[in-house]
Amino acid sequence: MARWWREDGHNLLPFSERSLPPFPPYLQTAICGRMTQLDLIRNFSIVAHIDHGKSTLADRLIQSTGTVADRDMKAQLLDSMDIERERGITIKANTVRIDYKAKDGKTYVLNLIDTPGHVDFGYEVSRSMRAVEGSLLVVDASQGVEAQTLANVYQALDAGHEIVPVLNKIDLPAAEPERIRQQIEDVIGLDASDAVLISAKSGLGIPDVLEAIVTRLPPPKGDRDAPLKAMLVDSWYDPYLGVVVMLRVMDGVVKKGDRIRMMQTNAVYGIEKLAVLKPHMVDIPELGPGEIGIFTAQIKQVRDTRVGDTVTHERKGCTDPLPGFKPAQPVVFCGLFPVDAAQFEDLRDAIEKLSLNDASFSTEMETSAALGFGFRCGFLGLLHLEVIRDRLEREYNLELITTAPSVVFHLYMKDGEVRDLHNPADMPDLTFVDHIEEPRIKATIMVPDEYLGDILKLCQDRRGIQMDMSYAGTRAMVVYDLPLAEVVFDFYDRLKSVSQGYASFDYVLSEYREDFLVKMSILVNDEPVDALSMMVHRDRAEMRGRAMVEKLKELIPRHMFKIPIQAAIGGRVIARETLSAMRKDVTAKCYGGDASRKKKLLEKQKEGKKRMRQFGKVEIPQEAFISALKMDN
Repeated sequence: MARWWREDGHNLLPFSERSLPPFPPYLQTAICGRMTQLDLIRNFSIVAHIDHGKSTLADRLIQSTGTVADRDMKAQLLDSMDIERERGITIKANTVRIDYKAKDGKTYVLNLIDTPGHVDFGYEVSRSMRAVEGSLLVVDASQGVEAQTLANVYQALDAGHEIVPVLNKIDLPAAEPERIRQQIEDVIGLDASDAVLISAKSGLGIPDVLEAIVTRLPPPKGDRDAPLKAMLVDSWYDPYLGVVVMLRVMDGVVKKGDRIRMMQTNAVYGIEKLAVLKPHMVDIPELGPGEIGIFTAQIKQVRDTRVGDTVTHERKGCTDPLPGFKPAQPVVFCGLFPVDAAQFEDLRDAIEKLSLNDASFSTEMETSAALGFGFRCGFLGLLHLEVIRDRLEREYNLELITTAPSVVFHLYMKDGEVRDLHNPADMPDLTFVDHIEEPRIKATIMVPDEYLGDILKLCQDRRGIQMDMSYAGTRAMVVYDLPLAEVVFDFYDRLKSVSQGYASFDYVLSEYREDFLVKMSILVNDEPVDALSMMVHRDRAEMRGRAMVEKLKELIPRHMFKIPIQAAIGGRVIARETLSAMRKDVTAKCYGGDASRKKKLLEKQKEGKKRMRQFGKVEIPQEAFISALKMDN
């Protein structure tokens, strides 16, 4: 009778054909690892600032352990979306299971989660942290500690992680590993004397990283005989498999065919497929404590699977759910409208399909007098907004108009009611409003000290309040209290511009605070353009209005009639520009003769233009909307 063997510590234990089906040889590793001892498992994430080399390090770890054959390797292997590859950023946290034979002769199972670095995808980072016990903190040996490095390492510390510092890009001429080691200790307070020095691009130092993972990161804890308790880490929609759910098993064992229950929704499903990602799916019969895997169970919508939910068995399940985490709260809202009104149904279908893969993207229908039918969408930040818009335009071949991004304001009405205002066009009459509160953020900016003055001026211009400032070598770290509404327009672009690209920026929402805010409307040919309505501080309304109408005058093409462009607060116009009409020379055929004839023709033309303006419709091109919202000055 054929027998399979596996290594269990120091003992070799036989498995008969009855206990294991005859899987093909290339799956033996996955099967033999199904009852891996807890002390042979390491779960870890890679965290860093943008462009410090997380995805490249993940590529080298996968390649050096032979998880993927050299012929199948490509850059950013775990970044599956085209937009991730083009922009060179990670948007979705991705997982891969690696088998590594260490120097002590034991074979370890490493579950790696590659996390995004951008502030807009911090939600992906936080939920990934809860599924693992340790983190590799990757820092660029020439750039040093940046704002997002701090944000991510604090999230790792909050999750109780053991952290291994890794200095990347040490082969660059500008690399200063000793200075960066000291900077990590000064700024983060983390001992970096034994930081691993690597070059993820060339593969230098990768064996040291693998040894550091198995020797310095803790193994997971869990009880195999306890009732099943697993955390739902992520979910996405696959056109062939339906909803795919990723889970981390804390206690107990989950097997193919088990009936499981989601504790938040009380929904019950039967597991049809159980697999691990290597990074392609490899089927396994069961997942034990400390392991990370995926399952499918005829779940219809991603919204039915709540991230952070506890998964247990339908019968004899656990009684206490895991703490879970808060759902993603959209921070920035804007309207998405099709350029061609006939594409509205196509846009609806595209948004439904996209929201299957992104539970943090919220939508609701809205109508606009200027733009017709569209959707009001909520995003985690401006980059999230750009990514969703790009995916809609590319993957679904749509042409879209994006309205001004806005944040959620709290309106305190005089009758005691509190309302959330997502769209400035929905602002009620100010006579019914007692006061308005706006969201404030705590922003951390790290910048070389030669650009500090420009950064401070930019923050002051955006109604910022300085809270703290400290130095680490030649880099200053400034903490500001800023209104989120001033940040969502073009703050990040201006920050990069005044610092020549050297400043890094991270923020967290802090509180809502009352301020003197008003709704500024833009009128083109006496018609309000609700897509350009915005909430502004009263002291800056005239300056903002003046900049907006001057810009629109340049952007709107001339028509056969005069077009007034106005900025107004309520019924009061605060800024105005007039776009002159294109004129036909009606007096060209007149030569000599009585001047009254010319006058008569000009008067007739004037009457015609007046009538045209009454019935004429002004077409504002999409470029004008986008350019008008980028307030350069």
